[in-house]
Amino acid sequence: MAWRSVDVQEQRVRFVVAAERGDKDFRALCQEFDISRPTGYLWRRRYQQQGLAGIAERSRRPQKSPRQTGEEQEQRVVELRQRYPDWGARKLQVLLARSGVELPASTIHRILLRRGLVRPWERHETALQRFERAEPNQLWQMDFKGSKGWDRPVGPLSLLDDHSRYLIALRGTWTTRAEAVREQLESAFVECGVPEAMLMDHGTPWWNARTPTGATWLTVWLMQQGIQLHWSGYRHPQTQGKVERFHGSLQRAQLRRGVPDQQRQRWLDEYRYEYNQVRPHEALGMQTPASRWRPSVRVYNPHPAPWQYKEGAMVTKVSTSGQIWTERRRWNISYALAGQRVELVRLQDRVLVYHCRTVIRELDLVTGGTTTVAHWLTD
Repeated sequence: MAWRSVDVQEQRVRFVVAAERGDKDFRALCQEFDISRPTGYLWRRRYQQQGLAGIAERSRRPQKSPRQTGEEQEQRVVELRQRYPDWGARKLQVLLARSGVELPASTIHRILLRRGLVRPWERHETALQRFERAEPNQLWQMDFKGSKGWDRPVGPLSLLDDHSRYLIALRGTWTTRAEAVREQLESAFVECGVPEAMLMDHGTPWWNARTPTGATWLTVWLMQQGIQLHWSGYRHPQTQGKVERFHGSLQRAQLRRGVPDQQRQRWLDEYRYEYNQVRPHEALGMQTPASRWRPSVRVYNPHPAPWQYKEGAMVTKVSTSGQIWTERRRWNISYALAGQRVELVRLQDRVLVYHCRTVIRELDLVTGGTTTVAHWLTD
């Protein structure tokens, strides 16, 4: 069975589901999602024609650039870059201005990209959307620090609150085994409560690259806690910018202060306290993360009841082979969801498959193909 993946904003999926069901007046629905009616009609039409792929994020780059920089100025940029190959756009901008050429740094960078003068490891995509959650515990970011300087296969596990930058956890698991990560997550949930959502990258143990949905038993366990899951883009660390910036601060402290060979966890605990309670944070107006954070009101339940879908929802069970039977055929879903109940939302010739609060697949009843959401772009 053919399958593919797309990047799509969760807001758009919720909108087209509500629009197709016709539960509300279209004008009121657009107001609820804070979009114009033309945008609402556009999203609905694209979904009807192409499914999830139709409402996926699209490049805003114009097909033509009538105001493209003149050839003479562009050549001057190239010559300076070749003379100073380690200089970036902002430094070149200063030198160009001295010779009377006024160009924005963004224009200079585009010229360097167009001429192939930016090395692959120097390229950084602009984040599709910069965001900050309005309240603590609406979103936690999770990632492993790199192994450099720790003399271990993997560095510490970090868990950061998106709104307050409060460091929920900083633990040296020294492994990416799901059991070790779940143990630390349970400790965090007991101490701090359960977040509404979590953001992770496409890494072990919360993503399985060998399966179309990427689901692992750890992510299924998180879904069953009522946590909505989001994944950052492939090779796109900017989506997890806050935890990445924290890792930069941690690495600088590691290099300048040194980390003892023994009692490394004690060092991490002391650094976590300093980061949360003492260190002023520029992005917080020089306040501390602890001054902006509070525990979640959602209490951790180690034995949650089976997820309750809305009354009247079409629900089916995933077989032990990771499949479901619907619309007179079998569909591959995920081995990680074997034995779990999923909700099916029919939208004309397509079916969205939900597990708890997360869309995991889209079934195309015409072509027989399936689409999985590669990652949610947080809205």
